[in-house]
Amino acid sequence: MSGGSVLEVGARVRFEGRTWTVAALAGGQVRLVAENGEMAALLLALLFAQEDFEVVDAAAVCRVPPLGLLESLPAPVRERALAWERHVREVETGHPGGFGAAGPARAEYDPEVRTLAQREEAKAAELSAAGMPTSAVTVRRMRARYRDGGVWALVDQRAVRPRSALGRADERVVAALREVLEVGQERSSGTLGRLRAYTERLLAERHGPGVVPLPSTATFNRLVHALADGRGLLGSARQRRWRSARPAPPFVPTTVMAPGELVMMASTVLDAFVVLNDGVVERPELTIALDVATRSICAAVLRPKGTRSVDAAQLLAQMMVPAPMRPAWPEVLAMQRSVIPYERLLSVDARLEGAAARPVITPRTVVVDQGRVFVSSTFVAACGSLGISLQPAPPGNGPAKGHVERTFSSINTLFAQHVAGYTGSHTGERGRNAQGEAVWTLAQLDDLLQEWIICGWQEREHEGLRHPMMPRRALSPNEMWAALVAVCGYVPVPLEREDYIELMPVKRQKINDYGIRIDYRTYDHRVLNPYRGEPSPAADGLWEIHYNPHAPDEVWVRLPEPGRPRGYGWEAVPWIHRTLVSAPFTDFTWQHVRSTVAQRGSRVSHEHDLALALRELLERAAAGHGSRRDKVVAARARAHAAANEDGAVWGILYGQPPPTSAGGGRDDVHEGGEDAFEDEEEETAVAIGGGRQPFEPADARGVAAAGTADGQAPPVRDSTITVYDPFEESLRW
Repeated sequence: MSGGSVLEVGARVRFEGRTWTVAALAGGQVRLVAENGEMAALLLALLFAQEDFEVVDAAAVCRVPPLGLLESLPAPVRERALAWERHVREVETGHPGGFGAAGPARAEYDPEVRTLAQREEAKAAELSAAGMPTSAVTVRRMRARYRDGGVWALVDQRAVRPRSALGRADERVVAALREVLEVGQERSSGTLGRLRAYTERLLAERHGPGVVPLPSTATFNRLVHALADGRGLLGSARQRRWRSARPAPPFVPTTVMAPGELVMMASTVLDAFVVLNDGVVERPELTIALDVATRSICAAVLRPKGTRSVDAAQLLAQMMVPAPMRPAWPEVLAMQRSVIPYERLLSVDARLEGAAARPVITPRTVVVDQGRVFVSSTFVAACGSLGISLQPAPPGNGPAKGHVERTFSSINTLFAQHVAGYTGSHTGERGRNAQGEAVWTLAQLDDLLQEWIICGWQEREHEGLRHPMMPRRALSPNEMWAALVAVCGYVPVPLEREDYIELMPVKRQKINDYGIRIDYRTYDHRVLNPYRGEPSPAADGLWEIHYNPHAPDEVWVRLPEPGRPRGYGWEAVPWIHRTLVSAPFTDFTWQHVRSTVAQRGSRVSHEHDLALALRELLERAAAGHGSRRDKVVAARARAHAAANEDGAVWGILYGQPPPTSAGGGRDDVHEGGEDAFEDEEEETAVAIGGGRQPFEPADARGVAAAGTADGQAPPVRDSTITVYDPFEESLRW
């Protein structure tokens, strides 16, 4: 460009924070001499590319015209600027194309004949004659602009003046409206009229009534859209909450290269009805764990409404063990028939024999939401015991765990909508008799879901899975896991029976003379005799007690045992009123009974009243009597109990159910014990209602808890077995 800096021999340049003198230019190279005599040779292209390169004492010019900005201008404005560029060049060089243009210069613009002032006068006269009145001063000013800023300086600045979407609105009105919109993000949606009323009220409070008038309704509405549309402040309440909880951009994408490096867990209500006991129909809750690297659904738990933290902890355990093949599944679903390197993995982990084609992934980091199930002390402790880093997502921020949320949507479209009793994503999509179409029980639907995960999800190509060596081909979760496990390796994590107890909710309290009391339920057994009233070895002096909310008829107590490798053993302690309630119940069933039974006597008698009320509730629900709420509570309890027995971690990890009674003493909790009680028929008396009540033998308690062999509920026990016999008690004393 005319007037630009020239790099020539003898010129002084600044490079790498020092001043150099150009000594030679040859073959695209330059030789520089520093002030201290140091010499350097480098390519011209490299010198020009340096950020701090400049020619000392050279005028700053626009070297390359901003063509992109010129294209954004209106056509008349752009053509006028380009025309002025040709006129300025002709005045300075004699040719519209500048130096080096072919052909002779016009006589009135020939630099050899006419002075610069004469050429400026000639150009002004030419433009005025062409219908664009111009003076020599204007031509001189355009020349100065062009030399300083290039063609962009010749553009009419009125066309490039930044325009505000708010127009000429009063800044006080804009500030008040913006504040009202920000505060309303957490509120229910309203109309534009409500925004106008709130804005007017805020202006009156700050500046006085009538001091700052609002614009017309149409202008105000345009102002609202100008402020809110780009920021989503007029969307639905859910969208506004999401945007308010979203962290500030820019967002850094998460790159995961190993299975288990990042696992996302979440719960949702499945868009399908299931049939619980007594004909109760409701939607179950689905909790899944998704591995981001392979998009594998590592584990899935389907429960009635009321998912507890123990279910989330069970999900962690299910991820680390192979999924067993179920009897009705076809052989094609076996891991041996899949793309997974079965033979090589089997030599490392013998548990994979007969397993289904679902990857075994040990999570390192788990991302969860702020639901009480995932932030509970039980789940946090379970992650800590398994060496898993827990990362809660921001509250109300679904995109923070977008992978698992998108997977829920895929489950609805690929699986749930094909299930009888499908509800649709919202009530507007629900059929007229969706509840009447429900035919599957919770166990049956869970079996269908687990089968679909293996054949419908793990073998389905996922567009987000691409191998670096095959970027054009989408891989399935199983194929991606097979590719990554060959690079990252596979380390099996065996879990023992005691690990499942460790994953249960925990309480710390004393062992009193009457036993252990948790939420108006007293647990007692002879194994507690040496520790009644004694402090535990822990620093707080309290004993560690684990319980299962889905089966609160017994608890596990950590008791010292020097012979064990860890120095302790787990003892199962039953509920003293276990014989009163033969039907399965859960913790929320007990809470429902507590809310309906008023306390009239002592705590001991109130516990007995609660046990009788619980038995009566379950019997009424089984007979079809009682309120709908009672039936729903009882049905959920039976469904939770069935899921806890049939699909529990016990059966998956060890191929056998957990011990259901404490009658076996230490031998039932762990192998190799030598302190088994000799006489299981002997009745143990426990304090209740001012006297003592005989315990039932362990075998009978086991039948009461597990039901009959054909899966039917055991007959209701006669309540006379719990009556206090003073004569028999006097003989015992």
